[in-house]
Amino acid sequence: MTGGPSYPKPEASRVIRSRRSSFKARPARRTRPLPPGMPDRRALLLAASSLAALAALPAGFRTGRAGATPGASPHPFVEQIAPHVYAHRGDVAVATRENAGDHANMGFIVGREAVAVIDTGGSAKVGGRLREAVRAVTDLPIRYVINTHMHPDHVLGNGAFEAEGTTFVGHHKIARGLAARAERYLAVYEQDLGPEAFAGTKVVIPSRLIDATTTLDLGGREIVLTPHPTAHTDNDLTVRDTETGTVFLGDLVFAEHIPTIDGSILGWMAVLDTLAAEPAERVVPGHGPSSMSWPDAAKPIRHYLEVITGEIRTMIADNRTLSEATQSVGLSEKGAWELFDTYHGRNVSAAFAELEWE
Repeated sequence: MTGGPSYPKPEASRVIRSRRSSFKARPARRTRPLPPGMPDRRALLLAASSLAALAALPAGFRTGRAGATPGASPHPFVEQIAPHVYAHRGDVAVATRENAGDHANMGFIVGREAVAVIDTGGSAKVGGRLREAVRAVTDLPIRYVINTHMHPDHVLGNGAFEAEGTTFVGHHKIARGLAARAERYLAVYEQDLGPEAFAGTKVVIPSRLIDATTTLDLGGREIVLTPHPTAHTDNDLTVRDTETGTVFLGDLVFAEHIPTIDGSILGWMAVLDTLAAEPAERVVPGHGPSSMSWPDAAKPIRHYLEVITGEIRTMIADNRTLSEATQSVGLSEKGAWELFDTYHGRNVSAAFAELEWE
């Protein structure tokens, strides 16, 4: 295994070498040689500082090139976005044979004793690559796989982590929703990905269900899971790393990729407003960049949802039809989003059905 900012088994740390974390005590230049047996004061100071630095590291810490430098990573599949927090940027695309279902963001957080993975991608193949990235960083157990919601691009890689003895975690409504759609998700992705990319993919439904704000301990590092009211779906869950202020938002925030409504447009805007009032150093959206500033990341999606809501309300007040709405609502947003033609019409239909009963 290569080095990285992790907390591995003590024996592993003995074989890791790091240029950044090594200290070489060089004798100070002097005009006259030291008398025999007299210690070099500078060498003693450097040696003492080296020992102090090593003593300050967490037990079992694996020094290495990734250190705490954002962007550095011992595996190309992920980027380190904060100390011991890694994220992967999926393609902004639909599922295809070429991307093998790698079209959503995911990541993991490393504590002193264990790892938490957040979302696993759209196939066992993608989940396997994420697991390889975890193992390039640390050999600590993967204690949790946390699904931010039920959609297949975020959960169909779960099977890659079953052998770890992992606990799968999700919103208290995810089990019901995912079970109801599992057969269709698998059929659609098998067709879209093809047999090679889809091989080994199955649905693993979370067994630890979260119905209130819950703290999980990774060993000296706490993560806070928050279930939300119906928004993007009826089973959205966010994950906050308390140490770095990093929040994995799942599909409550889309960037670049047009949002998709599978819950409540009004509920979604309300949840975004609640989240925007909560500080965060950075967020990981469900689609788009692997790390974004907050609350700026919420502004484009909040604007899109507001535009659709306002225009549909006007059409309903004017007794216009759903068919008319799908042809005109929100077209000003087309240039702002990828996959607009694929999903925008569905969003208008879903929002119209909700708003006409206000």
